[in-house]
Amino acid sequence: MGNMQRLRDKVAIVTGSSSGIGKAIALRFGAEGAKVVATARRLTLCEETVRQIRQRGGEAWAVQTDVADERQVDRLIAETVNRYGRLDVLVNNAGVGGGGRLAETTTEAFDDVINVNLRGTFFCCRAGFQQMKRQGGGVIINMSSVAGVQAWAGTGTYSASKHGIMALTKSLADEGRPYHIKVSAICPGAVADELVDASPAEIARSEKIDPFDVAETAVYLTTLGKYAVVHQIVIDRLGADW
Repeated sequence: MGNMQRLRDKVAIVTGSSSGIGKAIALRFGAEGAKVVATARRLTLCEETVRQIRQRGGEAWAVQTDVADERQVDRLIAETVNRYGRLDVLVNNAGVGGGGRLAETTTEAFDDVINVNLRGTFFCCRAGFQQMKRQGGGVIINMSSVAGVQAWAGTGTYSASKHGIMALTKSLADEGRPYHIKVSAICPGAVADELVDASPAEIARSEKIDPFDVAETAVYLTTLGKYAVVHQIVIDRLGADW
């Protein structure tokens, strides 16, 4: 439990917080005093995230949501506001990998990645933005990727979805300015996302990015002063080409 409680009383939704980066962000937000709505398709895992936050003295609530379904997204925002009165921070982290080489990619595989990553982020941005506009401000953080600013063989479909997220982020940031809504993207490289519940030593041994470093970046973006906004942060693995 941090002494500072930098997010005390902030209401935050973190999509895809059943595991990986999303879970790390939910745990950090909870430790910083936020009221955390943990949401993903896998409710039992979200409930485990909530249990861990509460165990450490934090406030959290689990809601099952498939971000590819706009009705479920609209319900998520409405239920959050109904329970907590507002929405201060929305982290759009829910995502899937997949695709492979373009010439061998099935239409179904392409649609699945685009539906979750791009359409899902769009649905969340739209509903979250409408609520933040009504209440006079907020912070939206979209989880992109180094594949959102670059692309390589075998990443075409995933990269297209993440490049699309960058476009949504930039447009929404522009549209949000008059309403005190900040919109930023985090673009991580290879994250040890399966090691959220591992020891720091085990995470270090993976030689991948610590998911809690990404979580700390999300905390940073939500605690900037009123007139500061960071549009995108690229977090690469040490030694990666850039």
